[in-house]
Order: sequence, then structure tokens, then C-alpha cells
Amino acid sequence: MVYVARNRAHAAIIRSQRITGLAPGVIAELVADVGPLWHERHQAALTARPRQRAVGAGAKHKLVFIDRLLATLVHLRHGATHDVLACWFGVDRSTITRAIGEVLPLLAQRGCTVTPDIRLRSLAEVIEHLGANGPTGIIDGTEIRVRHPAAGGNDRDKFISGKNKQNAVKSMIVTNAEGRLLFCSLAEPASCADITHARKLGLVKLLADGPAVEILADAGYQGLGAQTGGRVVTPPHRKFKKNPPEWYEEMFERQRKAYSSRRIRVEHGIGHLKNWRSLARHHGRREHMSDTIQAVAGLLSHQQAAAASSART
Repeated sequence: MVYVARNRAHAAIIRSQRITGLAPGVIAELVADVGPLWHERHQAALTARPRQRAVGAGAKHKLVFIDRLLATLVHLRHGATHDVLACWFGVDRSTITRAIGEVLPLLAQRGCTVTPDIRLRSLAEVIEHLGANGPTGIIDGTEIRVRHPAAGGNDRDKFISGKNKQNAVKSMIVTNAEGRLLFCSLAEPASCADITHARKLGLVKLLADGPAVEILADAGYQGLGAQTGGRVVTPPHRKFKKNPPEWYEEMFERQRKAYSSRRIRVEHGIGHLKNWRSLARHHGRREHMSDTIQAVAGLLSHQQAAAASSART
């Protein structure tokens, strides 16, 4: 009976894109890409033990790899708890916890998919890609609420966002001019300013020494333009703070709207990320946030690449 229920859950998850956010073809590609990596890591862990069993001996997996992947996808997409997934797949809660812990890092290290042959895993690769294929990129920071640190800890105030006054982590998002995801950084405590985060990631050096690209940013990145030779573009400054002429107010409003209409695509990209429930608000351990953010960004970019490819054909 449990086996039949698991097969039904398996088929329902793959068939409906609303459950995982991914088309069946994309899930099949994930199985082909990530499955061998998981198997290799599992075999390496077995052979590293001092006492080794004969080939084929020992307990058998209650969850095959594809079920482990599907459980991870449902957890990321809808924030389903491990208890719910355990009931759905007919296994113990600890089995689901261990499965997600094994699959999530493998998804995080895949990077963002641009085409089936191109994946971007670092900010340097993104800048190089923009220089070769599209000269304009857009950056912005996004915050994700996390659990409050325990009382008495040294880092109790480190995660408090200066903007939202809530405990959160921050990640820098890079998209192209159309809003396609190209990069998602590791999670940083939200007390870190956007411009400081960009400097830590080495954006200034990459732009100063790299190809001629244009990076659109909001007012939180003002100051990077002077350090990168004007390659980071921020919103126009208001020259008259008091009693501006009427002609200047009209011109400034046109410039502001024109710039906002170009930069709004990164907000759309962040909105697609936040459609994954695990990034709306994180209830788990903060140490897992970097893997969660990068895994979701990689999955979303893979789906975007597949949709763009099918639209062209």
C-alpha cells in the first residue's frame, strides 16, 4: 500500500508544474545531471568507512534518488515540512531530512543556466558572459526573513535589517536586461549594506579589470560608479533640493521613470525567486540559507532557459 501511494505521489509531482515549478523535461534533465553526482558521493562515503561491506550488502534505500529529488523540490517550492513529505512518500521524517540535506548542496552548486551548454557559477563568469553576449546587467539585493538568533549569542544583532528592522539574510541578484537570472550570491547577514556586499563579492575589481559592461543599480549602490569608471549606473541625482524650477522637475521625473523602467526587470526576477515558498520566509537553520538561495536560483534559471528554448523552436 505504501509503495502504491509513493508511486502516485511520484507521478503527481512530475506531471504538474504547479507542484515543483519545473516542467517534466527539466526534472528529467535534473535526474540525469544530479543523479550521478549523488551516487558518486554516496559511494565515496561508503568506501571511506573503516569497515566495508560486500557489494550489494546492507540495508536498501527506502527512497530512490528521483524520490529524494522530488521531495527536495516540493520542499523548496511550497515550504512543505519534513513531516508532511514523510507522510506523502511513506517514509520516516529522518529519511526526508537526510535526503534533502544530501540533494540541496548538489542543486546549489549547479549555478544559473543560460543555455544547455552555459552555466554561470561565479560573479566573474557573469561579467565575462555579459561582456560577450549582452552589455547590460542589473543588480539588486533581496532580503529573506530568518529565525531570531538565540538569546545571549554574540551575533544577536548581526541579522537585523536596517531597512525592515527584522532578522533576515541578504543576497545579491544579477539579471540580464530581460530579467533572466544570471547569478545569486551566498547569503550575508542583513545588517550588511548593499554596496558593502557588492564590494565583498569583488564587483568593483571585476568591472575595473573586465570587459566594458553596463550595470544598472538602485540608489543603494551610489558610489560604485566612480570606482568602476562609470560602469555601475545609479538613478539620477536631484540637483535642486529646494524650490526647483518647473522645467527641471519635469525633466527629472522623465529621467527617473526612464531609468526605473530599465531597472524594473531585476525586481521581476526577484519576484519569481520569492514565488518559491522557502525564500518567502525561512524557518530552518540560517546555515542552510546559502544552499537554499542558490539551489532555487539554479532551478528557476534552468526552467527559464528551457522555456526560452521551447519558445524559439
